[in-house]
Amino acid sequence: MTTKQVILGAQFPGVNNFTVWSDPAAGSQIEFSSFRHFAETVERGKFDFIFLAEGLRIREQKGRFHELDVAGRPNTLAILTALAAITEHVGLIGTLTTTFNEPYVLARQLATLDILSGGRAGWNVVTSPDAFTGANFRRADHLPHEQRYERARAFIEAAQGIWSSGDFSIRSKYFEIAGRSALERSPQGAPVIAQAGDSDEGREFAARHADLIYSRHGSLEAGQAFYADVKKRLAKYDRSPDALKILPGANFVIGDTQEDADEKQKAIRLQQVSPKSAIVFLEQVWNRDLSSYDPDGPLPDVEPDVSGESLVQGRASNQDIKRRLETARSWREIAERDRLSIRELAIRVTARKQFVGTPESIADEINRYVQADAADGFVFAPHLTPGGFDEFVEKVVPVLQERGVYRREYAAATLRSNLGLPDPTEESSPLRHLSQTA
Repeated sequence: MTTKQVILGAQFPGVNNFTVWSDPAAGSQIEFSSFRHFAETVERGKFDFIFLAEGLRIREQKGRFHELDVAGRPNTLAILTALAAITEHVGLIGTLTTTFNEPYVLARQLATLDILSGGRAGWNVVTSPDAFTGANFRRADHLPHEQRYERARAFIEAAQGIWSSGDFSIRSKYFEIAGRSALERSPQGAPVIAQAGDSDEGREFAARHADLIYSRHGSLEAGQAFYADVKKRLAKYDRSPDALKILPGANFVIGDTQEDADEKQKAIRLQQVSPKSAIVFLEQVWNRDLSSYDPDGPLPDVEPDVSGESLVQGRASNQDIKRRLETARSWREIAERDRLSIRELAIRVTARKQFVGTPESIADEINRYVQADAADGFVFAPHLTPGGFDEFVEKVVPVLQERGVYRREYAAATLRSNLGLPDPTEESSPLRHLSQTA
């Protein structure tokens, strides 16, 4: 049996609930020096790519800015272009919406990044959910869920058609565009496409269009089930199993011993979920002002308010009434079963997959998931910015290299090649078929 190579991505935090802002070692989230340190560290660690999430508007809760969002974050493409100038090998993947962009403009911007970086660009395809975000774009309306995915499919097919040939003519329900691309063909044929989707619709979208899919499965068994399901869908689109890489999001805590790592992890989680943030988090589901409740006490005895407008603006999750009620019911069962306070429950349910232990045990656990087909690798996010990966690169990466499952040097010039993805012009590629009809 062939030993798989581990894929590693590094997320620069931004819109999240795992960054520890109060730690003395925490640095700026917006200064270029932070992005530089981050990029240089992960490239030294031979990571496959840097991943930037993006929020198009600072979220609000009860009419106030959400304290876990970054204010003043520079534009994603501008950051990645700047990082392309100071790095040589690491991939550069940015989150960019299909809802408030147009195919030719965005396709040209991504192709430009690919050319300037020598073939290292990637696009995390997302949709934007609400009128709150749309107000920044003079669109007070928003597309229903089904239409957002429908537009996203049409958008990505249009972008791929633009990338695949000089002349393009694309007609669909959402777009009718024609012309000639003003840029040369990108070094890797087309930017790498990433997508995050747990739903059946999201999995199908990834199987048809994506090169990478992010998942949130924590256990080995859940990861294996997701991996098998998504990989088997590829045959429907004449794609090989290697044409789509599955990368769960994860965190890590490194200690000299397992006991040391466990103690660090407890301390970090308490910093990540403060008493105030635990209440704020619960309000997002209950849709009520819960500021009078004790975060170290039991869950509210009232049910979520489903009658009025949401207290939260700018979040895709927990807006649906049925989902909100189901979530509250599930959390109440967990809290009652395990006798958890509000804060303890928030710590429990906001946890991502975590690798906690010594450098050796973390490396071995990462490799176990990959070799067992529960993942092709992981997208790690540190709890500190910008130096959160320093220890990982110094201690965990060498162990993976010693195990023979992780590169010592970059093998190729492009992100697509380093990921082991097929050339987009190959017969089985969706891009090849689009180029024949565009």
